[in-house]
Amino acid sequence: MVAVIEPVLRGQLIERREKLHAAAHSFHEATDLRRLLDEVDLALKRMDDGTYGLCDLCHEPVETDRLIANPLTRLCIGHLSEPEQRELEDDLELASQIQKELLPRRDYKVDGWDIAYYYRPAGLVSGDYCDLISAPDESLYFMLGDVSGKGVAASMLMAHLQALFHTLTSIDLPLDRLLERASRVFCESTLPTHYASLICGRAKTNGELEICNAGHLPALLVQGSDVARIESSGLPLGIFCSERFTVEKLEIQKSETIFLYTDGLSETRDSFGNEYGIERLSHLLGKNSGLSPASMIEASIRDLSLFGNGHAPADDLTIMAIQRRQ
Repeated sequence: MVAVIEPVLRGQLIERREKLHAAAHSFHEATDLRRLLDEVDLALKRMDDGTYGLCDLCHEPVETDRLIANPLTRLCIGHLSEPEQRELEDDLELASQIQKELLPRRDYKVDGWDIAYYYRPAGLVSGDYCDLISAPDESLYFMLGDVSGKGVAASMLMAHLQALFHTLTSIDLPLDRLLERASRVFCESTLPTHYASLICGRAKTNGELEICNAGHLPALLVQGSDVARIESSGLPLGIFCSERFTVEKLEIQKSETIFLYTDGLSETRDSFGNEYGIERLSHLLGKNSGLSPASMIEASIRDLSLFGNGHAPADDLTIMAIQRRQ
């Protein structure tokens, strides 16, 4: 993984070196700047030697998300000093609090629709993206996705996506153009290894719904006992900077539900290695189609817990249900 991102990090380090070199010559007392300059030079030398990204003490790979956050990192988590470990824990706690504040309100309401969601990180922070945004015409934008990577780096990408969509939805673009712009900005402002599978939709007060599945797991349309899949029709956001997306238009009848989820639900395995799967989820939703969105989500979580013998999923888990109000 480090070999993939190293060219990008090298460019960042070279740019940082130029800025530090200029700043160090502009101040008489620039001890800290010169120390940082030395650290950048040493990091570039390690890249030339082929030792970049390896812990100075155990020579095992340093965690990729920590290198992305700070390209000068030289120790893996296991060899941080106690003060450094406490500082890292404090940073993670703060990142977790910030991420929780970015989630939509639990009591989010919009005319014509009932909405519920469930968001559970596997650790302190999550790479799942879950959002609800009201449009000026009282329609509802809804987004659920999964960014590449784990840990802090993934949570930073989640926050980046959230900021992107809150900005772009205010322009009132058609849904396909909204995704095209979001994908281009995401591609141009992140590392080449970063992308996000995403379902983005717009629900109008009269029951009309537009939805786009960009490389994500199938959305499920629950119509009584029948459950239809809305499959992916394009690549995830950020794979290329000039992607195009296809939007599907639906007429949602009263009591019908759009059910969205990340792979923390569908790819959870039992003690025998069997995957929970979309078939089991669809069968469960068909049997419980008369429930409210919140109760439907609760039923799926109970069934997942039963399937996994009570063990928490190893991956981030996010679920959203959007139901046309009777």
